Amino acid sequence: MTMASSRPIPAATCQVLILLYPEVEVLDFAGPYEVFTTASRMALRAAPDAAPPFAVHTVAAQAGAVRARAGLRTLADHGLADAPAADWLIVPGGVVDQPLADAATMAWLARQGAAAQGVASVCSGAFLLAAAGLLSPGSAVTTHWEDADDLQRAHPALQVLPQRRYIDLGAIVSSAGISAGIDMALHLVARLHSPALAWRTARQMDVVWTVDAAHAQPAADSSPAAPATAG
Repeated sequence: MTMASSRPIPAATCQVLILLYPEVEVLDFAGPYEVFTTASRMALRAAPDAAPPFAVHTVAAQAGAVRARAGLRTLADHGLADAPAADWLIVPGGVVDQPLADAATMAWLARQGAAAQGVASVCSGAFLLAAAGLLSPGSAVTTHWEDADDLQRAHPALQVLPQRRYIDLGAIVSSAGISAGIDMALHLVARLHSPALAWRTARQMDVVWTVDAAHAQPAADSSPAAPATAG
């Protein structure tokens, strides 16, 4: 796999859309949201006149209030009908019964996923990617360890690898449970912009970035202690 440090920094701002739905896991969406917005803040601190590397939008079936898991109420920026086109689409996990049963949400996910540069799942968001037809037969995918057997039974053609922290297949990236979404989002910052910005973001967030061993990123001078690795 090409190392992130060899990828060109994009000229345009990357439009990141995060899907919300009833009973979405809070950290599954809030963790990546914090990573991408903090990365833009750190980039603009270093280069105030540059375009921010990421713009983050939340999307739900309808704009407005969404009741997340454990009762947290949050507001979606857009409904499906007025959502901007995604460069990268983030699909968090949680109790996924409602979106799986909602034909409009699944059709939107399939369309956006097919048109986007990439789609990433957190935790049980992998069930939504699979149901939307975004995971090819034989694809390696990870999810929360508690959901791995169910995902494998529901989609036997996939290679479910719950021991992996995150798996990057290029246009499809999946991550394990909850906090692994933060690690995956840092990986995407490194891949889409630079490892240096990812390390600055982790340092700003006081996060110990657990790097999946198969996708190790070069350390930066501004990094915290040597990275933990998984896998």
